[in-house]
Amino acid sequence: MPSGGARSRSGPAPDPNAIRRDRKDDAAGWTTLPAEGRTDPAPAWPLEGQSDREAVLWDRYWRTPQALVWERDGMADYVALFVRQLAEAEAPKASAENRKTVRMMFADLYLTADSLSRARMRIVPTEPVDAEPAQSRRASARDRFKVVDGDAG
Repeated sequence: MPSGGARSRSGPAPDPNAIRRDRKDDAAGWTTLPAEGRTDPAPAWPLEGQSDREAVLWDRYWRTPQALVWERDGMADYVALFVRQLAEAEAPKASAENRKTVRMMFADLYLTADSLSRARMRIVPTEPVDAEPAQSRRASARDRFKVVDGDAG
């Protein structure tokens, strides 16, 4: 393995609210997904057989904001495989390999904060959210600096 140079996924994920806005990769922009998620019924289950647990998970995940992207990109088969793997991973004695696969699939489907921001997607409410008042930040050294009159006598 090389000892230097860039690595994929190295460094912080992109931030749409970053102060510096002149990056080349910002030209692509950000995709905004509604926090309300996808409102249409879930598509038909594409795999052979479906357990009751898979049916619950299938409906749940197709209501997420990310499901709008899956629908656009025709990812129903992949989402079904994810749901099947997730249902199996919930079992008390599920294999570590199964759980590792589920973790990777969460990222592939933009279901983690990191994968969402790396794909330049953000979820925003259509209605403003009442935010709690921000806690006052600690004054910086510059804010605490006082000018003292040098002609004291």
